[in-house]
Amino acid sequence: MNDKVKSILKTIPTDPGVYRYYDDKGEIIYVGKAKNLKRRVSSYFNKQQQSGKVKVLVSRIADIKFTVVNNEMEALLLENNFIKQYKPRYNILLKDDKTYPWICVKNERFPRVFLTRKKVNDGSIYFGPYPSVMTAKTLLEMLRQLYPIRNCKLILKEEYINNGHYRPCLEYHIGNCKAPCDGSISEDDYRQMILNVKKVIKGNIHEVLKDMKTQMMDHASRLEFEKAQVIKDKYDILENYHAKSVVCSNSLFDMEVFSYEDAGNSFYVNYMKIVEGAIIQSHSFEIKRKLDETAEELMSIAIIEVRQMMESRNIKEIIVPVELDINIEGVKFTVPQRGEKLDILQLSQRNAKQYRIETEKLRTLVDPERHTKRILNQMKDDLNLPVLPEVIECFDNSNFHGDYAVAAMTQFVNAKPNKSGYRHFNIKTVEGPNDFASMEEIIYRRYRRLLDEGQRLPDLIVIDGGKGQLSSAVKILQQLGLYGKISIIGIAEKLEEIYFPGDSIPLYIDKRSETLKVIQHIRDEAHRFGITHHRKKFEKGFIHSELNDIKGIGKQTAEKLMLELKSVKNIKDASLESLEKIVGKAKAKIVWEYFNKTSAE
Repeated sequence: MNDKVKSILKTIPTDPGVYRYYDDKGEIIYVGKAKNLKRRVSSYFNKQQQSGKVKVLVSRIADIKFTVVNNEMEALLLENNFIKQYKPRYNILLKDDKTYPWICVKNERFPRVFLTRKKVNDGSIYFGPYPSVMTAKTLLEMLRQLYPIRNCKLILKEEYINNGHYRPCLEYHIGNCKAPCDGSISEDDYRQMILNVKKVIKGNIHEVLKDMKTQMMDHASRLEFEKAQVIKDKYDILENYHAKSVVCSNSLFDMEVFSYEDAGNSFYVNYMKIVEGAIIQSHSFEIKRKLDETAEELMSIAIIEVRQMMESRNIKEIIVPVELDINIEGVKFTVPQRGEKLDILQLSQRNAKQYRIETEKLRTLVDPERHTKRILNQMKDDLNLPVLPEVIECFDNSNFHGDYAVAAMTQFVNAKPNKSGYRHFNIKTVEGPNDFASMEEIIYRRYRRLLDEGQRLPDLIVIDGGKGQLSSAVKILQQLGLYGKISIIGIAEKLEEIYFPGDSIPLYIDKRSETLKVIQHIRDEAHRFGITHHRKKFEKGFIHSELNDIKGIGKQTAEKLMLELKSVKNIKDASLESLEKIVGKAKAKIVWEYFNKTSAE
C-alpha cells in the first residue's frame, strides 16, 4: 500500500456510495458500492480476510476515488453504470441489453407492431427486451392472428386516406390487415386493437378474454354465428397461449422471481416475470466470479442489472431464495417457505440448473480438454493429490456366503470410463468370507503384474470400503514399494465418506462436487462390473446342478431356491410348504415331487 492510498483511507467518509480502484496507469480496475464506504474500502486492506484474488487486486491499487450518494439504491445504480462504462478487469460484467430484441408499438397514426433491436426516442412504446428472439417472434405471430394490424410503412395521413391515395394490398385480401389505408377501419376501432395488443404483451390477458367472450355472446344472441365463431377461434388461440404459461391455478398476482445455481467460478441466474399468474418473460444467464463474491452479492448485482434491462417499474414484489442485503424503494423481497410462491421459486431454480447443465455440455462439446482439465484440477485440489488423477483404478470384491468370491477393477482415464481397462479377478488364495484378505490378493496381483510388465501405474487408487479395506490395500502397496508413489483413498458407501491412509477422520466432500461424482461413478461401475461377473460364475457353478434336470424348472426358479436354501441338499429336505413360500405352489409341487419320487425309487 503506497502513501497516497494510506492517506485516502483516512479521509473516506462513512456515507453510502461507490468507490473506484485505479492502477498505476490510471485505469479503473474495480468498482464497488457500499452502505458504509469507510468500512467497506478498509476491509480490502485487512490481510487476515484476503483471498488470493483479493490480494492480487489490492497489490495493484495505486489510487482510490469515491462518490457519495443519498442511499443504497443510488449506489447500486451508479455502480452498475460505472461497470458498464469502464468494464473494470476485476468486476463481473453482465451481457448488455442492446443485443436483445424489443416489440415496438410505433408512435404513429394506425400504429404498426414489430420486432426491433434499436430503441428510438420518438414516443413509441417498447416491450421487452426478450432474451429469446424465438419467444418474441412467436408472441408477435400470435398477436397478428388475433388482431389484423398493418405491417406496411405507408404514411397514413387523413387527407391521403380521404382522397383514395392508397388501395388495399394483398394482406387485406387474405385477411391479415383491415386496410386502414383506404378507410376500411376507423381510427377508434384500430386504436382498440392496439390497446388489446398492449394488454396481451403486458400479460393482462384475463381482461381481453373477458371482452372477447362478451362480443362472442353478443353476436350469438343476434344469430350472427359466423362472426361469433371468428371471435371464438381467436379466444381459443389466446386462452391456449395463456394456459401454457400459467404457473398458479387460482391466485393471480404480479411478481418477479430470481434464483441461482452456484457452480464455483460460474454463477447461473434465472429471472422470471409473472403477470396474472402467468410467466410472460424468462431469462437465464451466467456470471463469472472475479473476487470470490458471495451468492448474495452476485444476486444483488444481477437483480439491479436485470430490472434495468427489463425496465421493471410496476412490479412490487420480488421472490428470491435467500435473504439479500438490498433495498429497492416500493419493492418487497420475499423468501417463500411454502405454497404457490415456493413452487414458482422452485420452477425458477430448475431453470437455472438446466441452464447450467446445457452451458457446461456445450463447453464440453466445443472444448472437451478444457472441461476435463477443470475436473481433474478440482479432484487434485479436493483430495490434495500430488499429480492430476488422469488414470484412476477402483476395486470392489464380493462373494456368496464365502463361496464364489470374485473381484472387479474399473479404470477411468481423464475422468471417463475406459472399459478396455476393466478387469475381473477370481479369488484364488482366500477361503471363506474374508474381504480384507481378498482385497490384499487382488491389489497384489494387479500391481505386481504392472510392475513386472513395466506398464503405466495409476495416479489414484479408489478402494470401495472403509478403513479396513483401505488398510489391506495399503499393506500390499507397502510390500510392493508403491506406497507414497500412488495416491490411494477409500470410500465408505453409507455416508460417502472419503478415507485417507493413517487418518481416522474421513473427508466429506460437497455432494454437488464433481470430485465426488467421479468417485461415485467409478465405484458404481465397479459394483456393476463385479456383479455381472459374479452372476455369470454363480450361474455356471452354483445354479448348474441337479435342479437343471427337473422338467418345468427354469433358471430363475432354480436361482431363487438356491439363494434362499443355499444347497440342493437343503432343497431336497425342505417341506412342500417351505418351497411354496419361495417359488409358489405350482413350481414347489414339481420340485417336491421330483425329489420325493427320486428318493422313493
